Amino acid sequence: MSIDSLLHSSASLEQHLASSSLGAQFVNLGTTGTAISHEDGNDVSSDISSDNSVDSKAEVTSGYLTIFGQALTTEQVESICEALVPVLTLLAPLQAHQYHQRFGDTVVFTEVRFHSALLAEIKEQIATLAQQYYCEICLQLSRPALAEPGLLVMDMDSTVIQIECIDEIAKLAGLGEQVAAVTAKAMRGELAFSESLISRVQCLTDVPVAQLQKIRDSIPLMPGVAALVTELKQHNWKVAIASGGFTYFAQYLQQRLGLDDSFANTLEEHDGKLTGKVLGEIVDAEVKARVVRSLGDKYEIAPNQTIAMGDGANDLVMMSASALGVACHAKPLVNQKADVAIRYTGLHSLLYLLQ
Repeated sequence: MSIDSLLHSSASLEQHLASSSLGAQFVNLGTTGTAISHEDGNDVSSDISSDNSVDSKAEVTSGYLTIFGQALTTEQVESICEALVPVLTLLAPLQAHQYHQRFGDTVVFTEVRFHSALLAEIKEQIATLAQQYYCEICLQLSRPALAEPGLLVMDMDSTVIQIECIDEIAKLAGLGEQVAAVTAKAMRGELAFSESLISRVQCLTDVPVAQLQKIRDSIPLMPGVAALVTELKQHNWKVAIASGGFTYFAQYLQQRLGLDDSFANTLEEHDGKLTGKVLGEIVDAEVKARVVRSLGDKYEIAPNQTIAMGDGANDLVMMSASALGVACHAKPLVNQKADVAIRYTGLHSLLYLLQ
């Protein structure tokens, strides 16, 4: 049975799951929010500390588990939750998110508790389950509020757009494979970003600036980015690009999408051609993190209302500077180190991680 059918039937999703084999794993919150116990009467803390593989004195952390994807079935969701029960305690039955079916996706969430020492193991298991069921599974400690002012800073190449602009320029210069190989190594964290950027830009010497317009005019936006920006702006959020790419494209996207700010590298031009040099300070990982902090101060955004999203290793520092770091269609290293990972759905699904 699909979750959508269940939600529109006389029985609720919560009732269905609570009556299933998973029901015994749910806990009920007392009316005051202080008394927490399982349906079988056992205290939550005893359930968590029963895991012999973890020190019973290890820190217990609470967070949110969100599962989303297209037309998910109750069987799929049950299987996911059952697989996670050994390492997570579900504090309540799953419920539909406010954006459930808004963009055609099934979106459910619940509060959970787990041992902090198990976080890495849990993230590995989540990655395996997400691939197995081709859906998104996110465990987050920070859950910014959509209704309160917030800040989203996004990488540009392979995040806001589906291409790496420098690779596309290099193709026009006949150096596509050479430059793309260096780009891939930099995004995996195998090369220092600034050094790799300088060497790649040098390959673009004498490329006509007019050719950049051809790339710009056909630039493919990442699915869901326009919907994401529209929703956030309607709720008084600030949205910006912080990119190791180029201002020629970042400023265009800022205008096209109605973003508040954009930060990127400036390609030097002379007589209508690229010189192979970058002007000014290179926007690397540290600069991106600085952008998050400075924009937060500029717009007076509470620190717990900041989000950074990207796909490459040079985005990890700005993710650490934010309340929530989101890997988007990212490299394996980034998926592992980010707070949460969006692997298959469009950028609009970031909204599902907000309360």
